[in-house]
Amino acid sequence: MPKTSARLLSLLSLLQTRRDWPGALLAERLDISPRTVRRDVDRLRELGYPVLATKGPDGGYRLDAGTELPPLLFDDEQAVALAVALQIATTTGAGIEEAAARALNTVRQVMPARLRRRIDTLQITAVERPTIRPNPQVDSSVLMTLSAAVHAREVLRFDYTPASPPGAGDDDRADTAPRRAQPHHLVTWGGRWYLVAWDLDRDDWRTFRADRITPRTPT
Repeated sequence: MPKTSARLLSLLSLLQTRRDWPGALLAERLDISPRTVRRDVDRLRELGYPVLATKGPDGGYRLDAGTELPPLLFDDEQAVALAVALQIATTTGAGIEEAAARALNTVRQVMPARLRRRIDTLQITAVERPTIRPNPQVDSSVLMTLSAAVHAREVLRFDYTPASPPGAGDDDRADTAPRRAQPHHLVTWGGRWYLVAWDLDRDDWRTFRADRITPRTPT
């Protein structure tokens, strides 16, 4: 039987891979008794992991979302994927460059030496698409508001700042009136963010630059 600490890590790794785990299946995968599974679940709870007991014929467990972020467990592939994602975050135009750098440093500090060396060898230079003007930054709170509206499928009200100079063959650029739209998707391309939406006033699809959107409250 593996030592308690190693067994807890294995249990936590399994709980993170699927929503619900029957207790008997966990015991089989870990090669321990159902009683030991229950004790290990209690230990995880003491460490701050919100493991819920699920009802059913066999009973089981689920790793729920908690109010605080407990220590996370990544395998090698997840650690590499996380490092890649954080390193290229500087070209997204989402205004999260500093936060991404701090997150990568935080994750690196808690990784074992073996994974830390692997991450340090992964040096990526992310190059933005050449443009005449630098890509505008979008406030992350605006992106969160737009994403929430897309997810909730609710009508979005917002002010839209026209391009300069206005009226370059696009009626959206010349119109400064408040907009009402049904948001469909948030898209990033070439370092810029766009909202694809159905414009209720024009009864047609429109693509709006996210850096020119000022959401109104309520949506």
